[in-house]
Amino acid sequence: MDPLDRDDDIPEIREGVRALCARFPGPYWRELDRERRYPEDFVRALTEAGYLACLIPEDYGGSGLPIAAAAAILEEIHGSGGNGAACHAQMYIMGTILRHGSEAQKRRWLPDIAAGRLRLQAFGVTEPTSGTDTLGLATTAVRSGGSYKVNGQKVWTSRAEHSDLMLLLARTTPKDKVKKKSEGLSVFVVDLRAALGKGLTIRPIRAMLNHATTEVFFDDLEVPAENLIGEEGRGFRYILDGMNAERILIAGECIGDARWFVEKARTYASERVVFGRPIGQNQGVQFPIARAYAQSEAAALMVRRAAALFDGGRPCGKEANMAKLLAAEASWAAAEACLQTHGGYGFAEEYDVERKFRETRLYQVAPISTNLILAYLAEHVLGLPRSY
Repeated sequence: MDPLDRDDDIPEIREGVRALCARFPGPYWRELDRERRYPEDFVRALTEAGYLACLIPEDYGGSGLPIAAAAAILEEIHGSGGNGAACHAQMYIMGTILRHGSEAQKRRWLPDIAAGRLRLQAFGVTEPTSGTDTLGLATTAVRSGGSYKVNGQKVWTSRAEHSDLMLLLARTTPKDKVKKKSEGLSVFVVDLRAALGKGLTIRPIRAMLNHATTEVFFDDLEVPAENLIGEEGRGFRYILDGMNAERILIAGECIGDARWFVEKARTYASERVVFGRPIGQNQGVQFPIARAYAQSEAAALMVRRAAALFDGGRPCGKEANMAKLLAAEASWAAAEACLQTHGGYGFAEEYDVERKFRETRLYQVAPISTNLILAYLAEHVLGLPRSY
């Protein structure tokens, strides 16, 4: 399969990302995974090459590229055997500042983010008691003079230990004082460097995969009022604006994973000889790989459609959700086929299959679970009764 055979007009970007990723081969990722370390060198290289600033407009020091390009960057990272978890959040989080921040806020943060002087990679939304029920979050931000006092807890806040800034969603108006559940939530930019030890505590969570995830505790943390994004109480709408972008970018990662697994399985099946013949000669080995390939290519079409609609400023909630659903299922099917093709060797660290297998399983659950996407499609697209 020709890696340049992609239905887009950005082959130079793809080639550049692949060349960069070639400097960080399997052993680099295995060591990080084994030691649960953050990919500091990889993130620095991506930043210096300008890839993490691809969605920031040129007026603020970025490249001003469409989301299709950002999805392609993440796809190539995953397709090269790496992982873009340390990168994707910065791409879509900054969109909240760009779309809803004041001009002063954009000038304050975006150029430094684009240049790599600031990292905005942490997103504080999910809480232990509410999970994906974002409207049920309990973290509060109460205005006190020129600042807000924040109290509460967030969980699964990845990269908080490796980020300078965090985007935080908190309740500024009690639920019993709003007309709609979606009202009364506000978005803030928290300077983690200034907050740590002064009302902010970060605790790592050891998980199945190396995503540097944490839980974050707020105890009367003071956040300057000037760090409020947009209008107080309209934060949930601002967050929703970024969710389509998030789904498209994550879907791009899934396509990269799927293509990596298919290629890995294809190569091994062609070279591994058992009973005097390549195992890939057996239809029992061929068919799962072929089916996974078909699934991944079909999902890629939906990702491109969703990205095209997003970049055209058109509604794309349906397509973004379907892209994420289909791409996550394609990557998992490809992972299963690849592991089965390798047999026992698939469980050996040196083949990278078991690491990627664990990593791609996440996308059935996060950043939104498959079941919630199906519920969205059922209600908002098919017109079926609301299920939750």
